Parts: sequence; structure tokens; C-alpha cells
Amino acid sequence: MVPDRSGRTAVPVTANCPRILSIAGSDSGGGAGIQADIKTITMLGGHAMTAITAITAQNTLGVQAVHQVPTKMVLDQIEAVVGDIGVDAIKIGMIGNAKTALAVADYLMQIKVPVVFDPVMVATSGSELADAETIAAFEKIMKLATVVTPNIPEAMTLGGEDVILSNGCHLLLKGGHSDEPKITDRLFVQGGGVYEWFSDRVDTVHTHGTGCSLASALAEGLARGLSLEDSVDRGISFVQAAIRSAPAIGLEHGPVGHTLGIVPFYLALEHLDQTGFSAQELAARWNDKP
Repeated sequence: MVPDRSGRTAVPVTANCPRILSIAGSDSGGGAGIQADIKTITMLGGHAMTAITAITAQNTLGVQAVHQVPTKMVLDQIEAVVGDIGVDAIKIGMIGNAKTALAVADYLMQIKVPVVFDPVMVATSGSELADAETIAAFEKIMKLATVVTPNIPEAMTLGGEDVILSNGCHLLLKGGHSDEPKITDRLFVQGGGVYEWFSDRVDTVHTHGTGCSLASALAEGLARGLSLEDSVDRGISFVQAAIRSAPAIGLEHGPVGHTLGIVPFYLALEHLDQTGFSAQELAARWNDKP
């Protein structure tokens, strides 16, 4: 049971459909941010909830404009879903500004669920999404996070592996920005353990949303009770499949393919009989559609 800031009690943890709250920015192009989180969490079987920290005018070319959501409204969104629906894990992405970062950290200190922090600083297109004051405020979030998921440049900005780990969190260092022929993602756990995952590089520019998707996949895994290592393993597998399924839309950095090249609705038709629907009737109506 999770109390909210007003002392109300949230509903119990749900085993079959874990509830994941994403605190992040909105990407109007649909490739990253809140939109990527919702698609990832849904594809992995969870229920996605959101607290939007910023609204971006964004496409595959870059970020054209950013409107930051007032801090109180961010907290109101969090409290609305935590106080009624409940939450089993939290993913934090683009936080907006330092004031919001500190306020969110204060609020989340009262919620004892896994927290995955993706310290978003720069979009795939190269657009800056966090200023120096906001990055400085990340320390307070890292102190309450279960795991922090920076790429290599973000980790360097945060002070390096040892500094990040000194906050008491685990560290998933994403290797996509390295020059190595294979991508190496490394999980540094408190106590000194290191786990590594190796992935082949895909020759594509359509990787928009990979970081957001990995972090939200990790949060979904932790929410349903998977170990940290298994959550990372499943998350990397999902993102690798999504990269290979990218629809190649937009002029530059297009989104990954969150539906993995399939239409989930069609696959679900065979399971609908037990719920009172006619799977055969629906299949006849929809399976021949483009």
C-alpha cells in the first residue's frame, strides 16, 4: 500500500498488470519521452501512467520548442494517479528544470517503490533538454533511485561511474555512444558486481527513443517483480528488436518500432472467445485489412 502526499492510501500492488508511472516530457513526434514510455510499458504488459514535465514541439529533425509544465502541476499529476490507481514502479526521464527535479525528489522519498532514473540531457537529434542547474539537481534524484541509466556522455557529465554509484544507486551504463564495433551495456551493482550485455550495431539513424524505451522497460520489469538483471536483459532485448523494426519515418532520426513490426490486435483475436467475443467473427472482419 502506497500513501500519497496527503496521507491517503493507494490500492494494493497488482500482480498481473503492474502500474508504472512515467515522469517525463512529451515528444510531439511520438518517438521518445512519454510517448515511447507508454508504448513500451503497454507492449510489455504493464499499465502506463504519466506526469508530464514538459511539452516539446519535436520531430525527427530535432526539438523546435519546449514549454515547461509548472512544478505544482507535475506534482498534482503524480498525486492524482498515486492516490487512486497506485504505483508499482516509477520511471523518470526529462525532468524540465531544477525546481521540478527537487520537488519530485522530495515527493518520491515518501513512495517506497523501484525508481528508474534516465538522466536525459540531450535528445537523439542533439537538442539540449537540461541546463546546468537542472543537471546539478539530478544528485537528489540519484540518491533515491534504484538504478540510473545514463549513456556515456551523460555519465561523464554526472561525474563518472564512481560518483554516480556513491549515491547508493545501481548504474546501467549504456554503450551506444562508444566507438566500439559492438555495443556493450554494463550494469554496475552496489557491492561491486558488474554485468555486461553485448549487442550488434544496426546501421540506421532510426534510433530515436531508445534510451526512454530501455528505462521504461526496466521499470516495467521491476514493477512485476523481475530481478534487476532480468529486467535489464529483457529491456535490452526489447530495444534491440524495436530498432530492427523501425518504420523508417521522418527525414532524419526516426523512432524505433515499438510494436516490433506486428499488429498486436490481430494476435489477440484468438484469445477473445473466453471473454464473450467471437474471435472468428473478428478475425474475418479484420485479418484481411492492410
